[in-house]
Amino acid sequence: MNRYLLKATIVGALGGLLFGFDTAVIAGTTQQLSDVFHLTPFSLGLTVFIGLVGTVVGAMGSGVLGQKIGGRDALRIMAILYTISAVGCAFAWSWDVLMVARFVGGLGIGGSSVLGPVYIAELAPAKYRGRMVGMFQINIVIGILLAYLSNYIITTRNLGPLQWRWEFGVAIVPSILFLIMLYGIPRSSRWLVTTNQTDEAREVLEMMGSPNSKAELQEIIDSIHLERGAKQEPLFNGRYNKPIFLAISVGLFNQLSGINAILYYSNYIFASAGFSSNSAALQTVGVGLVNLLATFLGMSLIDKLGRKTLLLIGAIGMTVALSGVAAVFYTHAHQGLLVWLLVLFIIFFAISQGSVIWVYIAEVFPSRVRSKGQSLGSSSHWIMNALIAGAFPLVAARSQAAPFVFFAAMMLLQFFIVLTAYPETKGSTLEAIQSNLGIH
Repeated sequence: MNRYLLKATIVGALGGLLFGFDTAVIAGTTQQLSDVFHLTPFSLGLTVFIGLVGTVVGAMGSGVLGQKIGGRDALRIMAILYTISAVGCAFAWSWDVLMVARFVGGLGIGGSSVLGPVYIAELAPAKYRGRMVGMFQINIVIGILLAYLSNYIITTRNLGPLQWRWEFGVAIVPSILFLIMLYGIPRSSRWLVTTNQTDEAREVLEMMGSPNSKAELQEIIDSIHLERGAKQEPLFNGRYNKPIFLAISVGLFNQLSGINAILYYSNYIFASAGFSSNSAALQTVGVGLVNLLATFLGMSLIDKLGRKTLLLIGAIGMTVALSGVAAVFYTHAHQGLLVWLLVLFIIFFAISQGSVIWVYIAEVFPSRVRSKGQSLGSSSHWIMNALIAGAFPLVAARSQAAPFVFFAAMMLLQFFIVLTAYPETKGSTLEAIQSNLGIH
């Protein structure tokens, strides 16, 4: 792990920080946006939903973009979109402008969720890959915590009707910083080989500290040699049914846990349980901090216990925690347990789904369709995210317990599907994983 490899990983993962910040910052603005723009539960859900529509479009389109111009250059486009969105949200003079700006930000988030992990996975040595790709998830969680902390600090400044503008506008600075830093990292060696730039690919491998760059380059060339004349090979041709199932299902279950509904509406959830607005904001910061610490724990375990084991442990823990949250809202008793149950949920999510999803999706596809496969898995994640985030205010308005009953049932289902259908990928090269899945 030399400084060039570490720098490239950190910069590639910074897209995750903006991803997390843009994802969570909406939680502190929902009440003011409802007041300023006179939003109903439906239009509030639509305000959250439109950003997620952007993520779906961004995730679906970025795989092709990444294959054409490379992950690094595509990430630069995502950084520009982040910046435009932050400026647009902060200075929005109408709800329509806010919606457009959130859609543009969604494009950046969706694109980053595909491009960042693939870029890191293609640079990382096999023995470090889980932890290195996991840095993307760590940055997502840091971004979520920073968004909650930023919202809380701004809430204490008593800025009145300008509060929500400041909460959105803070993202301008890291967006510009991300764009600048992307000009100091190399293109990935695997992408360079797919475009016949083998000399530069070998230079990148040497820069990244490869112990035998010539042998590793040859392995990469061999793994993609048969596909050089068929770079436009379709993903849905029957050869990739198993990785397609794995990518889609892990993406769907990530959101069927309810994680982003809880992150987006955390202030609302705590307020529904009787907490004041300042107290709700502070409780949210606590949840974000636990999320960060638990994610570090997950990263330390992912290459030791393995992806499948963590998913199984997490599914059990989340089922218990979500059932408890549902019981609190159903009985309208023991509200003091709510924060502890959500903390328990966050811990089990962070060490399992939170740590595994981007690593797993980036691992299960061969080089020739990896970006497309990453795009597919990420798209399933964001489509489900959009549906749940848009529906959550409407369902919760009728029954506060119902969403959590549903989420708990989905985590129980995930346990059995992972147990019976998911292979373990820890410690294997990308080429070995391809072979184990029966793809040649």
